[in-house]
Amino acid sequence: MGVVVTDAEVTLADVLALRLAMDAPLQDGTELVLRHRTTGVERDVRLGTPGARTREATLAVSLAPLELTTGRWDTYLRRGGKRSRLRSVDPGFSLDHLDAYALCRRTLAYRSYRTRNGYLALKISDAEPVAEVRAIWFREGRFEVTGLLAYTGLEDDDSRHEAMMTLDRRQSNARIRATATVQGVRFHAAVSLVDVLAADPDAGAGSGTWEPALEVEGVSTPLKLGARLDDIDGKRRRLHYPSATVDGVPIKPCYTADDELRIEVGG
Repeated sequence: MGVVVTDAEVTLADVLALRLAMDAPLQDGTELVLRHRTTGVERDVRLGTPGARTREATLAVSLAPLELTTGRWDTYLRRGGKRSRLRSVDPGFSLDHLDAYALCRRTLAYRSYRTRNGYLALKISDAEPVAEVRAIWFREGRFEVTGLLAYTGLEDDDSRHEAMMTLDRRQSNARIRATATVQGVRFHAAVSLVDVLAADPDAGAGSGTWEPALEVEGVSTPLKLGARLDDIDGKRRRLHYPSATVDGVPIKPCYTADDELRIEVGG
């Protein structure tokens, strides 16, 4: 089957919307097959004949009823027992769309994307409320971070919410608290680097790893700071920030293997 995806998007209602370019109309009985890349579990949707146009067709598949689990799902077209992997020319990435998608409270987040080899796939992940990091910098002896609140259900408006940023050092149970600004779903937080060093003076030249989080009025649980609403995998290896030095001690931000933000102090 000569079929190529020219446009792919998961809508705000968790519907996979596809535009197809093809050599001939899809015949009755054609199925869209989703296959979990790790477990091999498959889900199929009977497509029928999507329209009379021979060169182009549009499809809409509701994902929630398929009970897909977290992970990556590859897509195929199947008819008469034969199937072929579904090619795509759509990069499948829009930061504005991801921001809008993350405004709703969800338990699962669905995203369509093009693989390195040029095929359509889905990425499904848990969608717990988080503070999505968009910018980090050191300025005037402070660590500062901005971003947006994802999957909280808060409105993207001018409403202000009381908020605090906390930094926890699990090795010693030390904690720092600093006032944060939240307007709608946008946040800004800053903490003095001197306060970070002074908060745990017995930690050997201030060395250690601090875990930042936001406590926001109207959100029941603290929000971890991380970066997941983008197309960069493996941020710990691929994103490197410049460090600041306070009293001879280096301080720098980094990410974990799960793309959560950390502040590393010391060598």
